[in-house]
Amino acid sequence: MAERSSPESAPTDIAEAAIARVLDAERASRDAIARARSDAAAIAENARIAARALQERTERRVSAIRVAFDRHTASTLAALDAEAAALATGHVLSAEEEARLERAVAALAVDLTGGAR
Repeated sequence: MAERSSPESAPTDIAEAAIARVLDAERASRDAIARARSDAAAIAENARIAARALQERTERRVSAIRVAFDRHTASTLAALDAEAAALATGHVLSAEEEARLERAVAALAVDLTGGAR
């Protein structure tokens, strides 16, 4: 035969049920906090992974730019060195070039001095 609860035990049953609900809610809260911590840790780790990937990609790009700049600079310097070397060698005037130069100098002298040819 099932026991009947007495009228005096009814408040105790209500209190025990309330305590059980509070304990269940507390357990659920702890579980939710644990899940939130775990989710936050996963988000932080994903952010670290993304940051590392971005850093590596940026370093590769900067390195490629640096290599291209160095290559361009070396090429430009080589061209300038070649031009400087070409300019440093003397040019021997031919007889015709010398004659043209002498005529040009004479004409300039006349213009500058206002004299007649």
